Amino acid sequence: MKRFERLDEATAPDGTRLVLFRHDGAYLIHVNGLELMSTRRHQSEDLLAEVACAPLTDVPAPRVLIGGLGLGFTLRAALRLLPPGADVVVAELVESVIRWNADPDLAISTEALRDARVRLVHGDVAALLAAPAEGYDAIMLDVDNGAEALTTAANAALYDDAGIRAAIAALRPGGRVAYWSATLDPAFARAMRRAGLEVEEIATRAHGGKGAHHAIYLGRRSAGAGALTSPALPR
Repeated sequence: MKRFERLDEATAPDGTRLVLFRHDGAYLIHVNGLELMSTRRHQSEDLLAEVACAPLTDVPAPRVLIGGLGLGFTLRAALRLLPPGADVVVAELVESVIRWNADPDLAISTEALRDARVRLVHGDVAALLAAPAEGYDAIMLDVDNGAEALTTAANAALYDDAGIRAAIAALRPGGRVAYWSATLDPAFARAMRRAGLEVEEIATRAHGGKGAHHAIYLGRRSAGAGALTSPALPR
């Protein structure tokens, strides 16, 4: 039986411990003893980018935001879809996660992070939502397990009413916001609709037709929607 090789560990801002393992050629991140993500199972992370970025393939210079680098699968899926003129902003709160992805010896996301379209920000995606500058055509949020935060308790603020309104305010007219969730969450879908989004709940599996059941919550902002003021999010 092939052993789990413990490569490194990191501490999230709230003190939660993340551990990077290698097992049989795959990389895994565990939090509190549970598998948070794996390079073997990433179908839902790919889908997060696909549903958000599919309408942008022919847009000359789309601007998108990815909250949570993870193991880079959402970033790589977005880069496959987006045109050469895209601006892809990636926010990651845990510095060690950035280091793991960029390490050429691990080769997890080295090439993606070198892509000229990518701007990596070590920081809280909430800060980027609060100061969106030119706004985003698509926002993809996979900073935790969904509305029930697993890694960092403060992440929950991204999924409450104020957090959803902040994401909407950061969207350009006609833009999309997509949330990854470890489980189906009807209450979260209702919260998105209360905020004025057209919502689609997309069920998926972790890998092919197997593995855990995950969900993508896709919200569309009306092309005729006016400007919104982003509420302040707890930091």
